[in-house]
Amino acid sequence: MAARLHVKNKHKTGYNLKALCEVYPQLNTFVFENEHKNTTLNFANPKAVKALNTALLYKYYNIKFWEFPDDNLCPPIPGRVDYVHYLNDILRPKNNGDSVKVLDIGTGATCIYPLLGNAVYKWQFVATDIDKVSLQNAQLIIDKNNLNAHIELRHQKNKLHILKGVLNETDSFLVSMCNPPFYTSEQEAIDATKRKLKGLDIAVENKPVRNFSGTHNELWYKGGEKAFLHNYLYESSLFKAQCVWFSSLVSKKDLIRGLKVSLKKLGATSIKVINMETGNKTVRFIAWSFQE
Repeated sequence: MAARLHVKNKHKTGYNLKALCEVYPQLNTFVFENEHKNTTLNFANPKAVKALNTALLYKYYNIKFWEFPDDNLCPPIPGRVDYVHYLNDILRPKNNGDSVKVLDIGTGATCIYPLLGNAVYKWQFVATDIDKVSLQNAQLIIDKNNLNAHIELRHQKNKLHILKGVLNETDSFLVSMCNPPFYTSEQEAIDATKRKLKGLDIAVENKPVRNFSGTHNELWYKGGEKAFLHNYLYESSLFKAQCVWFSSLVSKKDLIRGLKVSLKKLGATSIKVINMETGNKTVRFIAWSFQE
């Protein structure tokens, strides 16, 4: 991993697999020495990826329980915590030491952003999802890590809505964050996985296993990422007084221009696009506000 992560990211110099195995011995199963005599693990194996990220949470974020079904998306901790760090950079002028309250849209079974945001910056969270089973698992993680005073879960009952139905008039957030579903269909997700595995020089089957897994609700949305984001933008304009900043990851760079145009039409007063680099991959998030 190239050291291109946020300056505060604890993983910017790579992984110390020996130290991680000490705190999470299950990781040993997947560690081996490659032909170049380097200690590594098979990043195409979803169980290895899950064990690695669990070890990172154990060692660096004081998370002692992080169990979820193998079908669920396993978030890569270095990239996820980068989003948290860069959001904090945006919030600092508004954050005068008071408790920061954050809305996490689509928290999933892993509850990853609330775990990281609370561990690193003591942020308080309301986290939403449309999947009851995922929320049940997220609640178990919260319970096991004694985080009920810091993280509240809410069920979004309507798949057509993002903010409607889960926010109320008394809610007040400094920022929202979101990792939207990127694909329009299961087939698109499968094709993307094939391309990724081919890039790793790994043979693929007709329906390959994603190394980060992922369920229907996590990976695809009718109309894809573009439709989800434009719905989110519109609904954010309906709750402009209850959140200072809204934000979301954006996987497709070519969507940014259209998002900016839509936000200006909706009356956004400030728009920021932050690029984040993980290894050789550039990801980004967009943040916008309707407040002065």
